[in-house]
Amino acid sequence: MNLIAPESLVFWTTAIFIIFFFLLKKFAWKPILGAVKGREDSINKALMSAEEARREIQNLKADNERILHEARAEREDMLKDAREIKNKIISDAKDEAQKQSHNMIEAAKSAIESEKKSAMIELKNHVAELSLEIAEKVVRGELSNKDKQLELVESLLGKSSLN
Repeated sequence: MNLIAPESLVFWTTAIFIIFFFLLKKFAWKPILGAVKGREDSINKALMSAEEARREIQNLKADNERILHEARAEREDMLKDAREIKNKIISDAKDEAQKQSHNMIEAAKSAIESEKKSAMIELKNHVAELSLEIAEKVVRGELSNKDKQLELVESLLGKSSLN
């Protein structure tokens, strides 16, 4: 008990489909395509942002490596400079100590020489005094006897010649 004939069913189905298709095309197709296009655009923007962030991270990593390398090189330079300054200070201190010790040695030599001269002068004076004392004692001993005095005078006169 088929009330509708199969040919009319195909006709009506096709007609409803065409009407439904035109209605969808007229009212729903543009908003659906706009939503899909908007979603596609937001996905592309997110992908570009992710790619840009990845590039930025790589640049930051490269900058960090460069800065780290520069910091290490600067630290090495500072350590090298510090070592050179330390060695220069030590060398200068050694030179100054040598100069001071040389000056002290020269001063000591000068003082020793001065003391030596002073001692020699004192010794000469002492020897001269002793010689005079001995000569005085010998002359007194020789001149204490009258016979010896006459003998001495005659001997001196005999030696000296009158011109």
